[in-house]
Amino acid sequence: VQLQACGGGLVQAGGSLRLSCAASGRAFRSYTLAWFRQAPGKEREFIALIDWNIDTDYADSVKGRFAISRDNAKNAVYLQMNSLKPEDTAVYYCAAQRIRVNEYGYWGQGTEVTVSS
Repeated sequence: VQLQACGGGLVQAGGSLRLSCAASGRAFRSYTLAWFRQAPGKEREFIALIDWNIDTDYADSVKGRFAISRDNAKNAVYLQMNSLKPEDTAVYYCAAQRIRVNEYGYWGQGTEVTVSS
């Protein structure tokens, strides 16, 4: 499975961005999909996941502001980010096939999000 993330950019605080991640592979619809982020000088952190049953989970830091969704017909996962804050600045990664907590079999290359104050 190959993952390709896009949609990052520069946005002002309070603005919105929608990240997309396109995947190859026929097993896509059975995978748990997730988004992580890594800010400069910090460890990678979990943001959101969506499983095959469309159940979702979010980090407390983004709950109520971010929304993860998937489109199995397009082999894609999305992250709608609203009410962005400067502390949301990071490189965002999509991931597929959850092995255990925060460990995934496949990772995208990352897309950079910068939120200016």
